[in-house]
Amino acid sequence: MTVGVEEEFLLVDPRTRLLMPVAAPVIATAEARLDDRVAPELTRYQVETRTDPHRDLGALTEQLYAHRLHLSRAASAHGAGLVSSGTPVLSPTGAPPFMPGDRYERSARAFGALDEEQVCCACHVHVGMDSREEAVQVSNHLRAWIAVLIAVAANSPLWGGRDTGHASWRTVCWARWPAAGPPPYFESADHYDDLVATLIGTGVVLDAGGIYWDIRPSHHLPTLEVRVADAALTVDDTVLIAALVRAAAATALAEVRAGRPAPRPDPHLLRAASWHSAREGLTGTALDPVSRLRTPSSRRMHSLLAWIRPALARHGDTALFDSLLSRLDLHGTGAVQQRAALRQRRRPTDTVDYLIAHTLTAPGGGGRG
Repeated sequence: MTVGVEEEFLLVDPRTRLLMPVAAPVIATAEARLDDRVAPELTRYQVETRTDPHRDLGALTEQLYAHRLHLSRAASAHGAGLVSSGTPVLSPTGAPPFMPGDRYERSARAFGALDEEQVCCACHVHVGMDSREEAVQVSNHLRAWIAVLIAVAANSPLWGGRDTGHASWRTVCWARWPAAGPPPYFESADHYDDLVATLIGTGVVLDAGGIYWDIRPSHHLPTLEVRVADAALTVDDTVLIAALVRAAAATALAEVRAGRPAPRPDPHLLRAASWHSAREGLTGTALDPVSRLRTPSSRRMHSLLAWIRPALARHGDTALFDSLLSRLDLHGTGAVQQRAALRQRRRPTDTVDYLIAHTLTAPGGGGRG
């Protein structure tokens, strides 16, 4: 099963630590090395990179790090620093400047302040699928684990220079969109397509790209896209999430092909579990939407790991994954590290400096030092 990653980044002024609206020139410079693997996002504060599909996590790691290096150099050429965080620590006042383009303009007219408050960055993982039918069925099996992935990938505790009280504030922000959060249970690919067509036809979303569910069949690639993760602090964090998602998708696919039914937790419990993990992160508790029990987040994560271990072994990922997991245990999630940087002197600028430095941490270099 192939895996590819989209990473979204913020551009900041290294002097003021505020966001910088220089996405257009940064992208133009980065295209010399990255070609169409670098792209704009909603605002002039953000850029996105896209990897090729990979079977080998080592090759994925190398490409992710190369992308960050090239993009950081392009940002530096325009006086900016590159930051990988789910939300900005410090932002200029007022509405963000949007990138030009018909879709962005239509979105601003349709959603108003909702667009203005979405300067958020994610890490999207694409896993290859043989058919849309299987992609939808795999999505059904993965829904119960969304909250665990949110906790592991939490890297957005700060907003407006203060601690939000949530490990993943980005998750909370994105939940306000009309088609966001845990996806519905779908009986078939036709069921999925019919619901999406209805949402578009009624104007609730602009197009297929406006379907922001945490898991969705890609509307332009033969993949299942898992969108739960905050932009990861380091490449190692990104690869850990990619390995988790691929192994979970492969495990779910095996269950689909074996005819095992997917769990169908109550939709309200699914959303509650996601919010709870967004608040608690990996250091608190987690709500299991199937058993309806609250347990330590670490215990819930180990339940996921037990489920996916055979798939990790089949992909040859066990040794690398265990090494990355050990670093996570040692340094904590991005949210833990951001808060630790803030606590030292109670200065949010320190967190921005920490993010700039650690966005370019070399693979195998760990996290907080």
